[in-house]
Amino acid sequence: MKKTIVYAVLTLLILSSFSNVNQTKENNDQIKNSANDTLIFKSGYSEVNGIKMYYEIYGHGKPLVLIHGGGSTIQTTFGRIIPMLAQHRQLICVELQAHGHTSDRNKDLSFEQDADDVVTLLKNIDVPKADFFGFSNGGTTTIQIAIRHPEIVDKIILGSALCKRNGVPIQFWDFMKQAQLDNMPVQLKEAYIKVAPNPNDLQIMHDKDVKRMVNFKDIPDEQIESIKAPTLIIIGDQDIIKPEHAIEMHREISNSALAIIPGVHGEYIEEITTLQYHSKEADFVIPMVENFLNRLETKK
Repeated sequence: MKKTIVYAVLTLLILSSFSNVNQTKENNDQIKNSANDTLIFKSGYSEVNGIKMYYEIYGHGKPLVLIHGGGSTIQTTFGRIIPMLAQHRQLICVELQAHGHTSDRNKDLSFEQDADDVVTLLKNIDVPKADFFGFSNGGTTTIQIAIRHPEIVDKIILGSALCKRNGVPIQFWDFMKQAQLDNMPVQLKEAYIKVAPNPNDLQIMHDKDVKRMVNFKDIPDEQIESIKAPTLIIIGDQDIIKPEHAIEMHREISNSALAIIPGVHGEYIEEITTLQYHSKEADFVIPMVENFLNRLETKK
């Protein structure tokens, strides 16, 4: 039976994470003093479907694949929670086509291609099955992995994932049609420039991300309903994703649970553009995530 966890009264949605956020000195200090600086990890590249795909591996235990959001890197999406998750899991963190360290191909971005790339990478590094945690665009990629490659999926966590165009306010699509690089959060721009093989490709990455969203098509109901993997759906109560959309996903994925957390898009994992809120939701969200993963394992 489905279980719904509601942590707050639903409020009006905002598009805050898509606005240009000024990075404060305190935020800079937080990033510089990240616990990731002291974590031992290994990194590498793998030849994946015509691109050189970058990955990082932390910790030991059952594999959990982390898939970042649009315009982001491993660290901008997951940097604050990697130390928490790595205590009990082997984390396989990836950067997708044209993002972060990973090279581009002469082809538009698609969630289906990203899904195939992640699965190919896992095969290349001898990971036959894993749990997956995707945030935002990475959540939609995780949905495609569960649909296209169910044999490699154990459990999935969908953080602010989108399945349908009506899953976000209509003004989101108007914004995407007019999106400019100047409106991209400065934290994401700086992170890309710091690690990309060619920092001058920032505009290309931005434009490809925008084009993918402008052309986004609904994932058919029958494909969503085909997902059998145990699923945890998470959104913020002030997320870009409508609560109604998250509830509908919860209803369509038979073995799913839903958590609505106070905060904006990504605040529950302390995504880099949300550090200005000084929130600590990750302190209870990550234990909830671990409980979800471990509880389902013990029921098998």
